[in-house]
Amino acid sequence: MDCIFCKIINKEIPSTIVWESDSVLAFKDVAPAAPVHVLVIPKKHITDITSITGEDKEIVWEIHEAIKKIASQLELGDGFRVVVNCGADGGQTVGHLHYHILGGRKLQWPPG
Repeated sequence: MDCIFCKIINKEIPSTIVWESDSVLAFKDVAPAAPVHVLVIPKKHITDITSITGEDKEIVWEIHEAIKKIASQLELGDGFRVVVNCGADGGQTVGHLHYHILGGRKLQWPPG
């Protein structure tokens, strides 16, 4: 498989890891859109949010638990945004489910 995130999971490509468990990995985005920009991904290759099955419910739960822990660890108590893009028209550029944690500044809505 030629998935860049799978290569990061397998430590074939270096990353700055901020949190890791047996089934979830979180690392700093290489092109941050905010002072804090972390990607949270399942270690199991899941293409996008529409590809999640009932078998993945524990992984999804763990991703959400990881997001809470990372937000606390990175002191995002004043607020943060979690974004999941789906498909090319939705802005997804890597075909591996990933959640963006954005914070460290006041975020605007709607985004620009």
